[in-house]
Amino acid sequence: MIGLYHFLSLAGVMFLIGAVGVLIRKNALIILMSLEMMLNAANIALIAFARFTGNIDMQVAVFVIMTIAAAEVAVGLAIILKVFGARRTINVDALTSLKR
Repeated sequence: MIGLYHFLSLAGVMFLIGAVGVLIRKNALIILMSLEMMLNAANIALIAFARFTGNIDMQVAVFVIMTIAAAEVAVGLAIILKVFGARRTINVDALTSLKR
């Protein structure tokens, strides 16, 4: 039987992979995908808690997180496309114009 521990382990592994992707990768698209993986890990943990505790409030939080993730993807992709159009690169180390 699959228990709460299994869901939380999966969420933890997914969050760890996403955090490592955000911290060590230099491609903006991969960083964006890693952020999505971290948000989905939070969703899995919240749904698991909702299922095992019977509290439906956590499912509402999942919908809020999904909305935030959708907005993050829309804004993030728009920024990446605009930066790529101007600089011809999406390497975050090469984008130093905001440091001044």
